[in-house]
Amino acid sequence: MSDVPGFSAEAPVRVFLVDDHEVVRRGLRDLLGAEADLAVVGEAATAGQALARGPALRPDVAILDVRLPDGDGVSVCRELRSRMPELACLMLTSFDDEEALLDAIMAGAAGYVLKQIKGSDLVAAVRTVATGQSMLDPATTARLMHSLRDPEPAGPPEDQRLAVLTERERDVLELIGEGLTNRRIAERLYLSEKTVKNHISRLLGKLGVERRVQAAVIAAQVREREEQR
Repeated sequence: MSDVPGFSAEAPVRVFLVDDHEVVRRGLRDLLGAEADLAVVGEAATAGQALARGPALRPDVAILDVRLPDGDGVSVCRELRSRMPELACLMLTSFDDEEALLDAIMAGAAGYVLKQIKGSDLVAAVRTVATGQSMLDPATTARLMHSLRDPEPAGPPEDQRLAVLTERERDVLELIGEGLTNRRIAERLYLSEKTVKNHISRLLGKLGVERRVQAAVIAAQVREREEQR
């Protein structure tokens, strides 16, 4: 299998592993370590460890378990990429979950594969995302695209729902659409994280949605319409 363009044994793809199972991490380390152009530069078993260790290691690719004991890989992906925009995150999970896939996409993940993937295919996926390309599980992605093309009956038009938001809530919604964490939103708007959480809770209610990712989708649709005007 060919090496990643731009990477070599002397300057390999730097990979960071985040999974709460030691056996899984060891297997991934052995699998990737056998490739001359790939190098595991660090590991973490929890979201907290990942956020503490990851930035200092400056990895090119992070392989993240979607479910962690103190959080989730999607949130870790979003936070790491807010600190390292060039980082490619590859979500690895045992669950064939459309909702998790959509969350991962909104968080800026470059790939999403199931743990049942063959070792050679995982190596290929790491190489793919390292070059800036996307690597998503085809079956799950196809179902997600189908559900987006045939959505459930919609509520009031987005513009009508947005009209009830305050100016500050609109600012928060826009930043949610950019994939920022509550902490980053607070920094950007010079607010406390608690205030940001309150704004998010209120705007979700006004938009008639339950989850942050749904609000992010609305924000993306509004931004797209504004760009087309």
